[in-house]
Amino acid sequence: MRTLCASTLIGEFMVIGFAGLVAMQLSDFSATTVWIVSGTAMLFCLLLCGMIGRPGGIELGWVLQGALVLSGFVIPTMFFLGAAFAGLWWASIHFGRQIDEAKARFAAQGQ
Repeated sequence: MRTLCASTLIGEFMVIGFAGLVAMQLSDFSATTVWIVSGTAMLFCLLLCGMIGRPGGIELGWVLQGALVLSGFVIPTMFFLGAAFAGLWWASIHFGRQIDEAKARFAAQGQ
């Protein structure tokens, strides 16, 4: 599960960076404000990569997904991209757990 979730977060890291570039051109916010918000979200993505296996890591990931969807109020395309990444986050958790369970069953059979 960690690998799938971390891959999703790295993808989000890049999308947030590109969204910051777009927000600088399309929004009324200053470049400083845009990069403080975008940079914080990008840093949060990287930190979450290491927190996935810890208590609360998955829940914090959901908070990030919600924030990404809400960023659509600044860049309307982010409603779509945020929803797409929320779907990827769900799939990463759901299928990652199934893969982890299958690995555990396979390891138990080999002993």
